[in-house]
Amino acid sequence: MRTPRMTDRRLWAAPLPLTAAALCTGLLALIIAGTLTGIGEAGLMTDTGALTRWGLPAARYIHHLAMATAVAAAILAAVAIPSRTGPRDRQNRNAGTEHPLYSRALQIGMTAAVVWTVAAIAVLVLTFSDLAGLRLSADQAFSEGFFDYALNIATGQAWLAIVLIAGSCATLLAAVRQPAAVGSAGLLGLCAIVPMAMVGHSSSGDDHTAAVNSLGLHLLGVVVWVGGLIVLALLAPDISRTAKDQAGSEILGTLLRRYSVLAGLALVTVAASGLINAGLRVSGFGDLFGTEYGLMLLAKAVATLVLAGIGFAHRSWVIRRLPGRAKLLWQLIIVEVAVMSAVIGISAVLGRTSPPVPEELPPDATAARQLTGYDLPPEPGLANFFTLWRFDWLWVAVILFLAIWYVRAVVLVRAKGISWPVMRAVAWLFGLAVLLWVTSGGPAVYGMVTFSGHMIQHMTLTMVAPIFLVMGSPVTLAMRALPVRQDGTRGPREWILWLVHSTWSKIITHPIVAAVNFAGSILLFYYTPVFGWALEYHLGHVFMTVHFLLTGYIFALVIIGRDPLPSRPPHFARVIILLATMVFHAFFAVALMSSEQLIQPDWFGNMGHGWFPAIDDQHNGGELMWGLGEIPAVLLGVIACIQWAKDDKREMKRLDREADRTGDAELEAYNRMFEEMAQRGTDRR
Repeated sequence: MRTPRMTDRRLWAAPLPLTAAALCTGLLALIIAGTLTGIGEAGLMTDTGALTRWGLPAARYIHHLAMATAVAAAILAAVAIPSRTGPRDRQNRNAGTEHPLYSRALQIGMTAAVVWTVAAIAVLVLTFSDLAGLRLSADQAFSEGFFDYALNIATGQAWLAIVLIAGSCATLLAAVRQPAAVGSAGLLGLCAIVPMAMVGHSSSGDDHTAAVNSLGLHLLGVVVWVGGLIVLALLAPDISRTAKDQAGSEILGTLLRRYSVLAGLALVTVAASGLINAGLRVSGFGDLFGTEYGLMLLAKAVATLVLAGIGFAHRSWVIRRLPGRAKLLWQLIIVEVAVMSAVIGISAVLGRTSPPVPEELPPDATAARQLTGYDLPPEPGLANFFTLWRFDWLWVAVILFLAIWYVRAVVLVRAKGISWPVMRAVAWLFGLAVLLWVTSGGPAVYGMVTFSGHMIQHMTLTMVAPIFLVMGSPVTLAMRALPVRQDGTRGPREWILWLVHSTWSKIITHPIVAAVNFAGSILLFYYTPVFGWALEYHLGHVFMTVHFLLTGYIFALVIIGRDPLPSRPPHFARVIILLATMVFHAFFAVALMSSEQLIQPDWFGNMGHGWFPAIDDQHNGGELMWGLGEIPAVLLGVIACIQWAKDDKREMKRLDREADRTGDAELEAYNRMFEEMAQRGTDRR
């Protein structure tokens, strides 16, 4: 039974004016940092005006906060807040009324997305003014230059894409109410991270791949962490009103615990990616303590440690004592919002400050460095493929997350008394190790400079790593390890089930579609400009890696997978599909080996390594495709046949048990049917 004292604590919440004041802390930090770095001063050659000089970092600050808030509101609404009131009804998901917290989260997301769109437009216009050295104007020269910038210049195209993404996200959040659609809007908003990472300091700096990927991970962590906290602060009055009863109090604790998990992952991502990116932008402690850029990095690092300490206090002490510590909870959240907004304000100035390490290529850069961003590696040899490493931090993060999750899930399953084969875990971890090697080891290094190295990367991604990952049965493990939510929200388990049974899953896992996608995409990739796009552009390379890995995984899942599928073909059909793809791979490999026309001559023909003729390397790539394609295919065939035999044996045992239980009633009925047919034939004669 509640006491008045307990009720007062439950009802206290941070007022919205206090949250607004915390958000304005970032503007104060922006002004201080901008004054110290001199970004508000007119240039020696050109003067874009005070509106551009101060408006651009201010617009970036508002843009970052609004984007984080819009995306986080959509994500929290989709995974952490019940969409309907009352008990969950699996037969009628629309039972009850829309939950007030869900409605408020969507309202916050839509409003933030509108602000995000306006801020993105402002950044687009002000960035042109800054780069062109022109004051804001409505005259024809400014307008013509702006449209050329937005349509034909990479930076303008990136910010135009962000404007379109923000506008689409705002439209979706205003139009949809179902959690699946809201979650899709959140994922769409996250896509804006890609162009933002491509046009930051990382876009032209040294070690381009590491810089862009670490910046992208950094932005992802910031959006989830900062945006989630702002949404919680804006929801505070509504949460307070909802928490008048015990059910409402449970919603508060549940929402905070779920956000705490996301915030913990985001904190690790932000800290690790920040260290990696800072290491590329500064050359040592001298740059860190002796430059304006380095001092702002130190300020961000100190603020991150403070936020980590507050977050630890939330998770280990405050949340466990709710609702009695509700006032302290919201006070700490307001402090976090203020610190985070200050960090974003500093980041907006940091984005306009030149880093100590030069971002331009040296004048004596080799052809390989001009094309790939890296100097040539040593001449390829077997040992070099295992000793040379260039870590792709995007895939390192993905692999670490999947490895830790899998091991933790196995421990949880075994703690429940459910057995899980050790060899499945071994297969999964080995598959991740292969994936790490192919994305950060020798195949990744040589795949950018030789066709044969690229083919090793391609075939390993699509034929080797997926076999072991599929044998790990991650979806089955997730179904056994993840908890079932009873409060009407969709957690990881519910989203996985939704995806497995979705129409999209039924289409892409259809045996014919999986086989055509697996084999036919090779033709489209190598004989269209897609291959050149994947070589030249960072985003294209990421798309290539994801595509090869997913097509290989889906194909292996259809052939030998044990995870649930909407429909699974019979064993004989799997073997036929596998044989057909093996034949196609062989023909394509032979075509590459016999062709005298160089694929992507502007790239491989101009690399300048001098190790061997590019056309001979292409022939070697065809041979590698044949070998690296057929050997794993044979392994797939062996596994498929073994599974076929085991399933037949299991079916025979089932039939024997059924016969023993019923006294062969089915066989007796079958024999009687033939006896009756024979008797009817005799009677007719």
